[in-house]
Order: sequence, then C-alpha cells, then structure tokens
Amino acid sequence: MSKLITRRGAVALGVAAPLISVGAAAQAPYPSKTVRIIVPFPPGQAADIFARLMAERLTDIWKQQVIVDNKGGGGGIPGTEAGKAAAPDGYTLLVATSGTFGVNPSLYPDLPYRPLADFKPITNIIRGPLVIVAHPSFPASTVAELIELAKKEPGKISYASAGPGTAQHLSMELFKLMAKIDIEHIPYKGSGPAMADLLGGHVKLMMDSTASSLGALRDGRIKALGVTTAARVPPPLDQVPSIGETVPGYDAAGWSGLVAPAKTPDEIVNKVNADLTALLRDPAVLRQFAERATLPSPMTPAEFAAFIAKDMATWAEVVKATGTKPGN
Repeated sequence: MSKLITRRGAVALGVAAPLISVGAAAQAPYPSKTVRIIVPFPPGQAADIFARLMAERLTDIWKQQVIVDNKGGGGGIPGTEAGKAAAPDGYTLLVATSGTFGVNPSLYPDLPYRPLADFKPITNIIRGPLVIVAHPSFPASTVAELIELAKKEPGKISYASAGPGTAQHLSMELFKLMAKIDIEHIPYKGSGPAMADLLGGHVKLMMDSTASSLGALRDGRIKALGVTTAARVPPPLDQVPSIGETVPGYDAAGWSGLVAPAKTPDEIVNKVNADLTALLRDPAVLRQFAERATLPSPMTPAEFAAFIAKDMATWAEVVKATGTKPGN
C-alpha cells in the first residue's frame, strides 16, 4: 500500500514538491481581466461607433471590462501596428477595416504589416454601405440614368469624395470601371467639406457614407441614386436601389471586423467569434445597426480570412487601374 509523502518527506527524499493547488494550476478562463480593443481611427467614425457598441455588450457578457483604445492618424497604420505588436494573449484585439486591411496593402508599398500573416481574423462585424448622392438639380436620379448621361458626355461629369484612396473614392472608381464610364474625380479633405459643396451646388455628385448623408437625404437637400451594397439596406434607405441592381456584381460596402495578433490561441479566437456572433443576432443590437442603415455581417474566422483576401484583391485591381497613390 503506497503512503502519502508529506512536503517535509519529499524534501528529505530530494523530490521537488511545490505548493500549487489544483485551482491555481489550472489556467484562468478567458477573459479574466480587462480586454482592450484598438481602433486605428479617431472617436466618432463608424469603426469606433460599432467597436464601442460591441465593447459595452461584451463587458456585460464576460463580466470583465472591455475598453476601446483609439489610435488614429496615418491612414490607420500606426494603430494597426500597435495591434500587431500586442501580446498574443487575447487581451488586445484590433478593429480591422476595408481601409486598413483591404485598401492599404496595395496603396502603401512599404506597409509595415501584412493583414493575413500578422493577424488572425476573428469575425467581421458590419458592412456599411456608401451611397451615390446628387444635388437635386443633377439631371440623373438613378444609377442607370447616371451611366447613360456619363456615356453621352464622357469626362464632363465630376464627383466629389472624401479624398484620394478613401473608400468613397475607390468605391466610385470601381463603379466607373465596371460601368465603363468616365467621370472626373474631385478630391476633398474629408466628407464634411465635400458635402458642404454638394449642398451648395458647387459639385453635383458625390460618393459618401450613408451615416453622413442621412440628414440631408431625409430633408430632401440631396437625392440618393444607389447604395454600394449588393442588396438594399434597411430603412430609412430601403427604397434606394443597390448599384448592383444596375451593374451586376458590384459590391463595395465598407466593412469593420475584429482580428487578433497572429499567435493568439485558436480557443480564444473561437470564443470571441462565438460571443460576437451571438451579439450580432440580438434584436436589440440589430435595431441599433438598422438605425444607422448598417448591416451586421458575422463570419467564421475562416470565412473572414477569405473575405479579407478577396477584398485585398479587389482593391489592388482598382488601385492599379486608377494609379491611385496616397495623397493624390
């Protein structure tokens, strides 16, 4: 019959017997402390708004604080670098967007991160449509009429965007390529100045986000020709046709999802994915998305990885075809 060896006896026998309880030896369940979500943009942008919504709900679910850390500037590059450099333990996650992961790899030849090598995709969260809007005096009121007008007067129509290399700019350039039309680009330093000139009639056409256009659309100061998602969006823009209804295959909505540093354990990635996917089916959350004419878009990690790869390829073609470079 074997005898229990006491710690004193173990020491006498030269056997290491550290005082570790079974509970202490077991790894604490994730998360067991504060989780940080880096948003590589200033507060108030769509990626930040939805990151804060998810952080608030995850805090309730996990019973641990989930905070948003804004690291804006530089086209989202510094903030994304901070996410890459974080410890791969699940306690620092990063918001990835169509700009930082889709466009930047082809726009910046010396980009200091590789979206699918330096990060593990967790899930997409939203797809946020853009919308082609026009001054009421613009002769076209539909995408089909815009294409017809542009083909009759190539190069004579112009459109405003938030700036070169932005989602607004490249989404319109993709539309031009697929519709085989020539419309001149007038870049602005942000959506605000561009919208001000559109409202004043100084420019007649613009690609903009639904969020920033919604107020002017509601009171009739501008009109909507088409949204950039493959399907129509929820109210209040549900009556606006998608561009894809006229240009088959067109789908250029912005997106925002969550990724983790590359060596983050799969079990953590899968847990965050499962919890976010459940949130993105919650009626209360869906109502908040609908209020912003934004679509929930949960995916598995594998689906999200494939989605990012496809988005990178799409924008690489557009950047190459248009010769777009940062700042011009």
